[in-house]
Amino acid sequence: MSSGEPVHVRTARAVYDHSAEQFVEAVGTTVSPDFEAPLDRAVLHAFAEDLLNRPGSVLDAGCGPGRVAALLAGKGLRVQGIDLSSGMIEAARKAHPHIDFDVAPLTALPVADDSLAGVAYWYSIIATPLEELGSVWAELDRVLVRTGLALIAFQAGDNESLLRPDAYGSSSTLTLYHHNVEAVVESLGIAEFNVRAEVRRRPRLAHESTDQAFLLVERCPTPAG
Repeated sequence: MSSGEPVHVRTARAVYDHSAEQFVEAVGTTVSPDFEAPLDRAVLHAFAEDLLNRPGSVLDAGCGPGRVAALLAGKGLRVQGIDLSSGMIEAARKAHPHIDFDVAPLTALPVADDSLAGVAYWYSIIATPLEELGSVWAELDRVLVRTGLALIAFQAGDNESLLRPDAYGSSSTLTLYHHNVEAVVESLGIAEFNVRAEVRRRPRLAHESTDQAFLLVERCPTPAG
């Protein structure tokens, strides 16, 4: 762990390292109707289908115990996963030994330039403040092939922050963000990504209190000439 890391990264790592086993017991290691509504699963399946004939592998960025990575691999995609929490990566490797997982933050992905057909950020930006998203998108720009796609899911709001003192008994205060959809879209535009599709639904699952947002994004076209 680097002392130069942003506070939100260090805090999230501490919390999720502490609570990885608890998280797996509560949520599981695969995508589930208890935590993904039918629309959510349809979005994931559509993302996978769109990537099937594209060059490059697919990254589950902020993979937790590998739930989305397993779904994408089951669709026939070459998948790898990263998470900043070594505890979560240990759980992912145990649950899905056929998939490669590595410890890394969203801003330093351990993959080569222009190598990924797609990147899934399935609720992995919820602990990242809006002003830090530009660094995440800059790294996405580095690793994504020119025809690549990214899927971004998050809890929608008006940029409210939710403080969780002693989160999961970790002795750390975790801050979660309900990002404003328009603000996230604007940050992507600044990073020269287009939003190809935007889906938003009302809360319907037991653990939800906010709207859920899903963005499918691609690089802005390179100007001719």
